[in-house]
Amino acid sequence: MESLGAFLKSRRDRVTPARIGLRTHGSARRVPGLRREELAQLAGVSAGYYTRLEQGQAETASAQVLDAIARVLQLDEIETVHLHNLARQPAGRGLAEPPPEEPHPRVLALLRSLGDTTPAVVLGRRADVLAWNRAGHALKAEHVDFDAPADPAHRPSMPRMVFLDPLTRDLYRNWDEVAAAHVAFLRLTAGRYPTDARLAALIGELSMRSDEFARMWAGGDVADCTVGTIELQHPTVGAANVAYQVWLQPDSPDHRLEIYTPNDPSSADALQVLAHQCRLARA
Repeated sequence: MESLGAFLKSRRDRVTPARIGLRTHGSARRVPGLRREELAQLAGVSAGYYTRLEQGQAETASAQVLDAIARVLQLDEIETVHLHNLARQPAGRGLAEPPPEEPHPRVLALLRSLGDTTPAVVLGRRADVLAWNRAGHALKAEHVDFDAPADPAHRPSMPRMVFLDPLTRDLYRNWDEVAAAHVAFLRLTAGRYPTDARLAALIGELSMRSDEFARMWAGGDVADCTVGTIELQHPTVGAANVAYQVWLQPDSPDHRLEIYTPNDPSSADALQVLAHQCRLARA
């Protein structure tokens, strides 16, 4: 899905000599960022060794070497984690079909404790919807069957909906930001699970069917996306500005309970109307 070399090159291209205080004496440059030799020197490794890293031929890169490279490339904490994940990928290992994901009982208990007043969604490692409460369903995908997450073969995929479902796209006034967050998180997940055949199929499908996804994926961004804002134009309650935050269960760190809260009084009113409609629907 992504190689160590491809990630290193994308980050090397982003770091200009001036950004890290490297003097180039006015010489003409044929690369947009650092040369391999420059990065190797700053990281304290040989140019040949670093070249083998980018070419996927160095199988035993130490944590110290990776951290040194990360410092030169000015990677943040999550990007550094991703770098280490990519370096640990076993060479020549093919894709495998993972078992269906099942949300941990404690995650479901926490979801139930929220009732239908606070929108919440449980997402799996590929951002499939494993469960949601009525308010979370109404907020994010009221046009989708509420019971769809119960069937592992037909669970709603948030990345697929964001990029391929026109109704979901119309839901977000800050679609570009939301879409970029999904791509960045999928890249992080791909580094953690390089043999996940379902994840590889999802990335391949989105790359083929969405030019915007392909462009964002080529950009190389990686992020954990545990907090953020979604600006909605909801078909039922209108405009709403909503914050999301992710709660993780240590026993199942792949499963993310995403909770949504209003950012202003009018958005709070909108969520109250949505929760009231959910209660009426269940009555």
